[in-house]
This record gives sequence, structure tokens and C-alpha cells, in this order.
Amino acid sequence: MSKLNTSNSEFDLDRPNIEDYLPSGSIQEPHGQLRLRDLLDISPTLTEAAGAIVDDSFTRCFKSNPPEPWNWNIYLFPLWCLGVVVRYGFLFPLRVMVLTIGWIIFLSCYFPVHFLLKGHEKLRKKLERGLVELICMFFVASWTGVVKYHGPRPSMRPKQIFVANHTSMIDFVVLEQMTAFAVIMQKHPGWVGLLQSTILESLGCIWFNRSEAKDREIVAKKLRDHVNGADNNPLLIFPEGTCVNNHYTVMFKKGSFELDSTVCPIAIKYNKIFVDAFWNSRKQSFTMHLLQLMTSWAVVCDVWYLEPQNLKPGETSIEFAERVRDIISVRAGLKKVPWDGYLKYSRPSPKHCELKQQSFAESILRRLEEK
Repeated sequence: MSKLNTSNSEFDLDRPNIEDYLPSGSIQEPHGQLRLRDLLDISPTLTEAAGAIVDDSFTRCFKSNPPEPWNWNIYLFPLWCLGVVVRYGFLFPLRVMVLTIGWIIFLSCYFPVHFLLKGHEKLRKKLERGLVELICMFFVASWTGVVKYHGPRPSMRPKQIFVANHTSMIDFVVLEQMTAFAVIMQKHPGWVGLLQSTILESLGCIWFNRSEAKDREIVAKKLRDHVNGADNNPLLIFPEGTCVNNHYTVMFKKGSFELDSTVCPIAIKYNKIFVDAFWNSRKQSFTMHLLQLMTSWAVVCDVWYLEPQNLKPGETSIEFAERVRDIISVRAGLKKVPWDGYLKYSRPSPKHCELKQQSFAESILRRLEEK
């Protein structure tokens, strides 16, 4: 309950004062007439609805903030033009060449290792892990990535999972170049899906489809089997379930915290001085997102490997998830909001709507009884 109250108080701080947006006439009506302020006071549900219209804190979690224009006068505009020429005429071709060389080296080594060493599983998995880390390094180099890692490097141990805040699919690449994680991820179409079903499959990655309800049971079983395996790669989970714009953290799914395992938090914070690393999958394909990164000056971020956490006596999985989210949010300087990230893809459940309707009806009944 304390966690819920904390989340509600944070939401209250983020909610605007509705009276600031109301016309003065709606507040100072003659006695005996219904005022708009009185109508909003009838129920917190109406207040929340009005607040969402004035300032929608949910949508803000998934919006990219455009950079401030700086090429607004005759002195700065030539410098901006020079920067465009350097980024697109010099850096971009160089980065494409680096990434192409990386893929040539990777593919020429990966497929012989994968098919010729099938009788030597331990050696094959070790070499495949190293090759996946190598291609991720080439990807980061193709963005001129400047990544600073803080804390001890993750190690392979049973009954241990890693959880991180999620901004873009490149989060996986940034973490993978240091440690070959097995990740749980949404199944994607196109060339990304091809990589998932071939190369990343060898790491023990787990794929799911949000639209398939039966996938949840299958994924839950795979998660438990993977965590209990002593020789499996460390498991990486993004419990928000969707990409958030690196200003906020939405609710963590409790399934990651019900595995009876040690949870190792990872905080990722991008510096937006050169490029916004947030990927809005509804407006931009991942290919275009990569092109945006490759035509920027650099991708700069910090990664913190934080102290492992375990479930405390008497603590529920939801409270455990919120405690870990607190740790990540504080370290990365992100603001917590009490929203379910899956609302980005689907409508609220009927049960949630019924609870809101019941709360609204009860508040009106109480108001009528007072009269």
C-alpha cells in the first residue's frame, strides 16, 4: 500500500492544477448555481479526465522532444550547413563502410563455427558469444558510440537475471557488446526478425508476440528453464515492455520478479546533446532509426550495473518490481509514472474500466447523501 501511495503522490505532483486553466467565470458563479469547480470536485475520476486533457502524462512518456534550433541567424547557418556536409558526406559513408566490414568478418566466421562445430557444443557457444559481441561493437562504432560503463561486468551465474530500462532496441546492442546476454524480446518482422530467428537464437534468446495471449504461458516456462540452467547466457529483460523516451519509467511487469532469482538492475541514460536515441516504433522503422543514428554526430550514454537485489521477506512481486524501478530511476535520473506501458498498444482491460466506473458511481452517491 505504501508503494501505491508513493506512486499516487508522484502522479499528483505531475498533474496540473485544473483551476489554473478554468475561466474565471466558471469559478465565481452566483450562489446556488452549479460551478465547473464543483463538478470536478464530485469525483477524482473527473479530475483525472480533465487533467489528462490539459496535460497528458501518459503520452509524454512516448514522445520525442525535437532539438532546439540553433541555426537561426546568418552567423550560425553556415556552420550548420558545414555540419550537414560532414555528417552526410564524410561520416555516414565511413560508418557504412565500418558496418559492412563488420558484417563480412562476422558472417565469414559465424556460419563455419555454427555448422562445423556442432559436436563441440561448449566451444561453439563460446565462439558464437564472442562473435555476437564483436558485431555489436561494429554497430556501436557505426554510430560513433561513446558508452561509459560503471560497475562490475556481469558474469554467468544460475538463478540470476538482469533488468534494465528501455529506450530503443539499441539498448540491447549497447549491453551486448560487453556481455552476450540472452534477451526476451518482441518478435519483429523483416531483417530484424531474420536475425532473431537465426543468429540471436543461438544465444538462447526468447521471443514473444504481444497479440498472442498463449505466448505468456510459453514465455514464462522458457524463462524459468533458462534461469535454472547453469551454462545458459545471462538473461536480460526489459520489464517496461515497451520503449520509453528516457525521461520517464513506466510500470515494470511483475513476471520478471516471480522467478525466485537474484535481480541485477541496469540503468541506461542517453545524452541527447547529439541525437535522441528514443525509438518510436509507431512512427519510424528500425532501419530509419539506425540511419538517424548513423547520420548524427555521436551516440553518448552511460550504463550503470547496480547492486543485485533479492525478494525481501513479506514482499510481493509487485513491491519488488517497484523497488527495483526506484533504484534504476534514481540512478539514471528518470521520473517514475504509474502507467502500464502496454496501454500504448491496447485499450484498458474491461476490469480496469469497471473499477473506474464503480469508483465514479460511489463518489456520486456519497455526494448525493451529503446533500
